[in-house]
Amino acid sequence: MHRLRTCVARLRPITASQTAKNLSQQRPAATLRTFQPFRCYTAPVAAEPFLNGTSSNYVEEMYYAWLENPKSVHKSWDIFFRNANAGAPPGTAYQSPPPMGVSLAGLTQAQSLVGAQPNVEKLVEDHLAVQSLIRAYQIRGHHVAQLDPLGIMDADLDSCVPTDIITSSDKLGFYGLEESDLDKVFRLPTTTFIGGNESALPLREIIRRLEMAYCQHIGVEFMFINDLDQCQWIRQKFERPGVMQFSLEEKRTLLARMVRSTRFEEFLQRKWSSEKRFGLEGCESLIPALKTIIDKSSDKGVDTVIMGMPHRGRLNVLANVIRKELEQIFCQFDSKLEAADEGTGDVKYHLGMYHRRINRVTDRNITLSLMANPSHLEAVNPVVQGKTKAEQFYCGDNEGNRVMSILLHGDAAFAGQGIVYETFHLSDLPSYTTHGTHKHTQTNPCIGFTTDPRMARSSPYPTDVARVVNAPIFHVNADDPEAVVYVCNVAAEWRATFHKDVVVDLVCYRRNGHNEMDEPMFTQPLMYKQIKKQKGVLQKYAEKLIAEGAVSRQEYEEEISKYDKICEEAHARSKDEKILHIKHWLDSPWPGFFTLEGQPKSMSCPSTGLPEEELSHIGQVASSVPVEDFTIHGGLSRILKGRAEMIKNRTVDWALGEYMAFGSLLKEGTHVRLSGQDVERGTFSHRHHVLHDQNVDKRTCIPMNHVSPNQAPYTVCNSSLSEYFLVGFELGFAMASPNALVLWEAQFGDFHNTAQCIIDQFICPGQAKWVRQNGIVLLLPHGMEGMGPEHSSARPERFLQMCNDDPDFNPLIVFTPKSLLRHPEAKSNFDQMLPGTHFQRVIPDDGLVTQNPSEVKRIVFCTGKVYYELTRERKARNMDDSVAITRIEQLSPFPFDLVKAETEKYPNADLVWCQEEHKNQGYYDYVKPRMRTTINRAKPVWYAGREPASAPATGNKNTHLLELKRFLDTAFNLDAFKDHV
Repeated sequence: MHRLRTCVARLRPITASQTAKNLSQQRPAATLRTFQPFRCYTAPVAAEPFLNGTSSNYVEEMYYAWLENPKSVHKSWDIFFRNANAGAPPGTAYQSPPPMGVSLAGLTQAQSLVGAQPNVEKLVEDHLAVQSLIRAYQIRGHHVAQLDPLGIMDADLDSCVPTDIITSSDKLGFYGLEESDLDKVFRLPTTTFIGGNESALPLREIIRRLEMAYCQHIGVEFMFINDLDQCQWIRQKFERPGVMQFSLEEKRTLLARMVRSTRFEEFLQRKWSSEKRFGLEGCESLIPALKTIIDKSSDKGVDTVIMGMPHRGRLNVLANVIRKELEQIFCQFDSKLEAADEGTGDVKYHLGMYHRRINRVTDRNITLSLMANPSHLEAVNPVVQGKTKAEQFYCGDNEGNRVMSILLHGDAAFAGQGIVYETFHLSDLPSYTTHGTHKHTQTNPCIGFTTDPRMARSSPYPTDVARVVNAPIFHVNADDPEAVVYVCNVAAEWRATFHKDVVVDLVCYRRNGHNEMDEPMFTQPLMYKQIKKQKGVLQKYAEKLIAEGAVSRQEYEEEISKYDKICEEAHARSKDEKILHIKHWLDSPWPGFFTLEGQPKSMSCPSTGLPEEELSHIGQVASSVPVEDFTIHGGLSRILKGRAEMIKNRTVDWALGEYMAFGSLLKEGTHVRLSGQDVERGTFSHRHHVLHDQNVDKRTCIPMNHVSPNQAPYTVCNSSLSEYFLVGFELGFAMASPNALVLWEAQFGDFHNTAQCIIDQFICPGQAKWVRQNGIVLLLPHGMEGMGPEHSSARPERFLQMCNDDPDFNPLIVFTPKSLLRHPEAKSNFDQMLPGTHFQRVIPDDGLVTQNPSEVKRIVFCTGKVYYELTRERKARNMDDSVAITRIEQLSPFPFDLVKAETEKYPNADLVWCQEEHKNQGYYDYVKPRMRTTINRAKPVWYAGREPASAPATGNKNTHLLELKRFLDTAFNLDAFKDHV
């Protein structure tokens, strides 16, 4: 029985009350024309054209065509129009066509009007009403689907039954139908497949089939999709009678998978009852769901699947989907074991895995990767997407036929985390699409930790965010394993057919609360009273198959015993493990990059210099347009001429130096990918890596891809206005291979803070937690220029606080310039870039102070833009021979050796660290103890910079300049610190 609801009527069905209103009114002769399309209709009743999608306007058109040529319409319409024109009363004009061979000319008006005929308006209106009824089920049938396994919650948080869904005969009146109409036969429109091979059905059967298709254990949301072919495809999958049929072999396979899923959790509960594991109890059908997806996708040609998921059910997925060795999983529960690898490690339900194996269903190799993920449940989404994009890129999979992603979610996080929307939003952008996330699988336990869903979201479903990209959403009762498997098969076929996202919502429950130690009765007493009564899904499905004769009880019990034995044997082996190796949980191996001992083969840094002819060649590419008949902006022409002039003078600025670095890597075969907001032109209009034809829309040129005939590709792409997703995506992309330069640039360095979760949870601790190597580079424009607190500081103190100073394992964070992009002194000479040259971790002062270093009174250490302000101030004060200014270019790992050499060079100088950032920000707290480590600890390191502040910069230009003047005065006042000695 469907639940009765009371609701405001949403839509009245289209009526045909005006269909024949003006049939006796003739159109002027000048407008008459033959209406050819209706010659094909063979209507047994007057309203048949409506049943093929015809509207009342078309009836008018037929009438006008009939006036011009009576033979242009079907005979039944000819009789109808003759009778109407003859003045037949409403409802009496229709007459069945004469038998074959009888001429209309031989019929008199009296003969044609013999017997009372049905009311044509009623016929037309009834058929239109049936079409509206069918459409109502397609649009809103999911609202009354039986989705909750417990039978106590409405998946859409609404207890009302839509008015246009027929739950009882008295609701037929909404459509102008009566109970007597239930046995009338109606022609089915082309927008439904409930008839199978039948073109017409009684209304009673129409409603029954609609209920079977849309109101049982599967609820389908798809009518918002604006593509007719895609909607028709989905209708076929769910409306055709008998579509959800399973063979005996398929049912037995499904039962075996349910056994593994269920008994794995029960085994862990028996062995480690007091351990948190975030088990899958209540949603055991997730395992056969994922395996079905992988089987079907493998059959369609996919050979690599990259997955991301939260902690719930992760161990079960590792064991029964990825097929990680059970003994390695069980090892994680032994508190006495210690990891052999250096690092902090992580809890077992955060770890990932990479495994290549044979898919036994398709007998094809498949690589499965489950990405490690912290408790920020949805943060892994962009990482998975980035890695998937990289794997597709490196194997030339331009359509996503070989590599795909699967993302799993919890309902509360799916609705609550903005990164979910960002992930969907970028899913179809050219530089970020993975050609359809194969299955956004959501485990929906109708509760988030302790929060009732009615207090956790405003949308009817947690999946509603997926509607923004026209992704079909399949809600399914997780206690019906066959429905789950069918939906997953459809989802896999959808992705393979359309290469678009699809969502499967497994509506389930949590048998044990948030974790195994939690007491859910505190906050959900009624729900958990019902859960205690709830029979397990495995038991219910096994009883169903036994009743059908698909399996015997003995076969079922043997299947359980077989898997229990596998678990026990693995448990015994796990006790023999002397050491737990974190590397067994590596989710992104870099083949060939590491030695057998797990260390990089070489961390030495050879000279990065280039021959002058190569520098000149790349510079010429950077200052030219390597495409014929390409018109660039006049201002850009001046910029390119300026680059050419710098090449002649053997100098480069930041933008040209970046060009040469990228170009040389590409020439050597190293792929370079640069993404972020406005990176193609550059936020500060300095880069111009993508040229736009001023006369042809969307015609562009990327000179960097014309450096060398056999070069690697250069990918430069403006991104959506997102930081969280983008940093995660590029992190995932960089994770796929060590042989690429992957960079993300912030519009302003300050903006990385909306991606702080990715930095905190993935980038900085990734090596320690998950043995995860990554070569991502973050370019963060930084500098105090009076632009206010959101356009000044990339917060270097945060990154320095998170660094462990390991010279071999640190991501590259570059605090890039803004005003220095055009500063006349911020340039380098070719001589500093030739073979034999290296990156300078420290740049010593090479001016007048080197002539008599013992007389130097002060060494000012600094980094970044403030150096140019210091040199300008030193010159203005005529102190070039008494104050040395040394730049520390690499802050972490700290260059102890070079700083020590500099301090020893000037034995009588006091030491000052100068920064433009506020004292509680910037670099001071990081560099001070490290500088003191390199020298006599009795010698202080003084501070010159802005005073402590809560905001990173002032928004007042005058205040900015006053602060600058004050700390420059401090830096060059040789008596400033004497009172403190």
